Amino acid sequence: MIIKKLTILNYRNIAEAELELSPKINCFVGRNGEGKTNVLDSIYFLSFTKSTANSVDSMNIRHGEEMMMVQGVYDLNGVEEEISIGMKAHQKKHVKRNKKEYKRIVEHIGLLPLIIASPNDSTLISGGSDERRRLMDIVISQYDPEYMNALISYNKALQQRNAMLKEEEEPNIDIMTVYEEMMAEYGERIYEKRKTFIEEFIPVFQHFYQIISGGNEKVSLNYISHCQRGNLLDVIQRDRAKDRIMGYSLHGIHKDELEMNLDGYPIKREGSQGQNKTYLISLKLAQFDFLKRTGSNTVPLLLLDDIFDKLDAHRVEQIINLVSGDSFGQIFVTDTNRENLDKILERTNGDYKIFKVESGNISAY
Repeated sequence: MIIKKLTILNYRNIAEAELELSPKINCFVGRNGEGKTNVLDSIYFLSFTKSTANSVDSMNIRHGEEMMMVQGVYDLNGVEEEISIGMKAHQKKHVKRNKKEYKRIVEHIGLLPLIIASPNDSTLISGGSDERRRLMDIVISQYDPEYMNALISYNKALQQRNAMLKEEEEPNIDIMTVYEEMMAEYGERIYEKRKTFIEEFIPVFQHFYQIISGGNEKVSLNYISHCQRGNLLDVIQRDRAKDRIMGYSLHGIHKDELEMNLDGYPIKREGSQGQNKTYLISLKLAQFDFLKRTGSNTVPLLLLDDIFDKLDAHRVEQIINLVSGDSFGQIFVTDTNRENLDKILERTNGDYKIFKVESGNISAY
């Protein structure tokens, strides 16, 4: 899969851009804060119908403007697909495929598989468990539509149960039991899919880490879930009284954790900046490889946003060797340092484009 043409109108700090793209490598060069990341974010928006930075869609409309639009013309296994997302201020967004609007936006997820590596990934290590669950969700939902539906159903039941736990009067146990049964049913489905994914994912992740690090460290992932304690319905119902005191559900797959370890210890505590960055990039490259083999029979897009910072020359070299190879399809790279990009381009067959980004304006070099 490739994007042939990207059109941006009033998206974040980009007033207007119409880009004809290379099918292999597209580089965006500029100082920090000029809009390089916003270009990549617009591509992410077309795949997931949401921004990596703003959960509120209207916040992506350029300051002072009343609407925004992002459009991509794709070659999807030889078939041209046009995807557009537009919205006006204070109104809902419209997601269209070949000019026909989706009835349910969830139907779009997985059509345009994509993996992004960016400085924001640091929250996978430093942030809460919700960040690490999202890592699993982003990949699985792109190749398994049933997973996304189960996740939506589970979260609805969880919200309803939590609302009942917050009520001043004692909740109706029969109604609460219905929500608990839904949580258990969908939660166990989600757990099995996450468990299978992690088991297959770990060796791929370790392979990439060994290549980039030169084999100097050993890394691992450990998936922890309340489902491992027994029947999930029993686990959820066991602490109803405590949940009532707290006002929310203490048990379920919304509490799943993914432990990230370096040489047997939590990388959050032990890792240097370079090791953390290597760990995160290896996770993303493994996600890409996994999605390429299990997804919608197409090669995903790979977005690399300012990934070379805080890495030594050897690790930069290994990443460049990896992404320049034939295993990857269309790649989008941003950097403030033109030298890093030139090193990547030296290994290509000349099929690339370089764009300069300055104050939201994008021009070809």
